[in-house]
Amino acid sequence: MKAVEKVSDLVRNWFPERQIYHRSGGTVRYFTISSPQQMMLAGAALALVCWSLFATASVLFSMGSSKNFVADDEVHKLERWVQELRARDTLSTDQLAQRTEAFQDATLDFERRHQTLAAMLNALKNGDQLEVSTLRGDSAPLLVTASIDEADARQSQEIEEASADLPQVGLSGQVANIRSEQQEFLDEIEEMAVERAESARGVLRLTKVGAGRITSGENMGGPEITFASLVSGDFKTPEEAQFAGRVAQVAARMEEARYFEGLVDKLPLATPIGIPSRITSPFGMRTDPIRKRPSWHGGIDMGAGWNAPIIAAGPGKVIYAGTKSGYGRVVDVDHGQGFVSRYAHLNKILAKRGQTVAIGDKLGTMGSSGRSTGPHLHYEVLFHGKPYNPVEFIKAGKHVY
Repeated sequence: MKAVEKVSDLVRNWFPERQIYHRSGGTVRYFTISSPQQMMLAGAALALVCWSLFATASVLFSMGSSKNFVADDEVHKLERWVQELRARDTLSTDQLAQRTEAFQDATLDFERRHQTLAAMLNALKNGDQLEVSTLRGDSAPLLVTASIDEADARQSQEIEEASADLPQVGLSGQVANIRSEQQEFLDEIEEMAVERAESARGVLRLTKVGAGRITSGENMGGPEITFASLVSGDFKTPEEAQFAGRVAQVAARMEEARYFEGLVDKLPLATPIGIPSRITSPFGMRTDPIRKRPSWHGGIDMGAGWNAPIIAAGPGKVIYAGTKSGYGRVVDVDHGQGFVSRYAHLNKILAKRGQTVAIGDKLGTMGSSGRSTGPHLHYEVLFHGKPYNPVEFIKAGKHVY
C-alpha cells in the first residue's frame, strides 16, 4: 500500500491537476486537465518521440546498406573492366606479334630483293657477267634463272587494270609502294640493257659483217646465259614467283647486252695509225700501182710518213710477226670470234708472236717493205679468212671510241 501511495504521490507531483483560462470578448473560460489526461498526453508524446527515433535509425541503417550495395556493384564493374582490358591487351599482343613476324618476313624479302637489284645494277655499270649465285644471295632461295630464248623477242610488259579501290595506307601501303618502285627499277634496267644491246648490234651492223653472221659462226652459237630455266625453287607467294620471273627476264636482257658489247670491245674498230693519216688506196677493185691494170685490193692503204707508229686497232693476240711474200714485214692480230687484223709493209716490227696486245699498243713502224711503191700501211680486216672493208670498221669505231 505504501508503494502505491508513493506512486500516486509522485504522479500527483509530476502531473498535478491544471486549469487553463481563456479570455475572449470579455468572457473568461477555463479548462481543467486532470492528472490521467496529462499522463496520456505524456505517453503519446513519448511514443511519438520513440517512433521518430526508430524511424530515423531505420532510415540511417537502410542508407548504410544501400551504400554498401553500390560499392559492391562498382567493384564488380571495375573487375569486368580489368578483365576486358586484359583480354584486349592479350589480343593486341597477339596481333602485334603476328604483324611483327609479317614485317620481319617482308623486311627479309625486301633485303633479298635489294641485294638482287644492287647486283644487277653493279653488273650493268661494270659490264660484269650475271651469275645465279650473285642473284640468289646468301642463304636465300633461288630468285632467278633464265635462258637466252627469253632475250630474243622483246615483249611489252602487262599493265594491270586500274582499280577503283581506295589507296592503301599504313604499313601495307608502304610495302605496296616499295614493290612498285622495285618494278619500276627493273623496267629502267631493262630499258638501259635493251638500248645498250641495240647500240652494240648497230655497231656490228655498221661493219657490214652483221651481228647475225658474227654470232652464227662456228663454235659461237650466240650469247650463253648461265640460267638454266625461267624460275627454279619454291616460293611462298605467287608475287615472289612473279618477281623472280621478272628478274630473270631483265637478267637475260643484261646478259644479251653484255655479250654484244663484249663482241664490240674485241673488234678492230680503231684507226691503226697512231698519228693523223689518210687513205691513199681504197678497198676492192682498183688500178694496180705496179702493173697499171685493174686488180683486187683486199685492204686499204694509209699514208702518214716514214716510221709512223702502227698500233693495234683492237685487243687481241699476235699470231704472226714476220715477213710474207708481197706484204713485206707484217703483223697479224687475232681478235677472237674469227676476226684478224693485218698490218703490212712495215719498216720495223715491234710486236712478238704470242704477245697479247691491247687497243693502241704499238706493233711496228710505217715503211715500204714488200711489194710497195712508197711508205704506207696496208691494212686488212678478215673474218674467217674473208677480207672486209676496213673503212667500215673504222667508221663503226667512231661510235665507240
